[in-house]
Amino acid sequence: MKTKITTTSAKTTALKLPVMEAFYTIQGEGYFTGTPAYFIRTGGCDVGCVWCDVKDSWDAERWPEQTISEIVEAASAHPARTAVITGGEPMIHDMDILTLALKQEGFKTNIETSGTSPLTGHWDWICFSPKKFKKPLDEYYAKAHELKVVVYHKSDLQWAEKHADRMNSGAQLYLQPEWEKSEEMLPEILNYVKNNPHWKISLQTHKFMNIP
Repeated sequence: MKTKITTTSAKTTALKLPVMEAFYTIQGEGYFTGTPAYFIRTGGCDVGCVWCDVKDSWDAERWPEQTISEIVEAASAHPARTAVITGGEPMIHDMDILTLALKQEGFKTNIETSGTSPLTGHWDWICFSPKKFKKPLDEYYAKAHELKVVVYHKSDLQWAEKHADRMNSGAQLYLQPEWEKSEEMLPEILNYVKNNPHWKISLQTHKFMNIP
């Protein structure tokens, strides 16, 4: 069933979100690796991963607020019609109006979230990436299309299985080495996936390509 879009121009113009950055690039991780997409990185995060590579995003007040109209207009200037909302932790914001406005312009809406705040928005793809620093909410196990676990330590492999056991049957499962630990963790992940083929490997290919 298609989502019925009921946004009004007044709401779209009035609502604002803190945006750290937005850019057109190639998705580097997970199921849509290699796909052109417009990324919208919101400001604000209440998870606080010690190895986070965008810690500047954590304080929402550091970043200028943009109206939904401004965000969607910037996205629409590019040819691809996949929008990826990321952070920070984007789900600390209400995503209903932004996602509906993007859909009005023909976008597929994807989100990357740790799942620590209630799910809002209308999504074509939910990438759920739980973190040890704050417990995710139960609803994400049933609704997410993709589970992506960042592996910082060998023990994270068994921690990942605890989450995989709770996922819906259609979800894609990915293990991804934390960038600074790739040399150490990738061999562990390779062996683990060969022995546990329900998993796939995700790499941060955008960093190899030196793109955002």
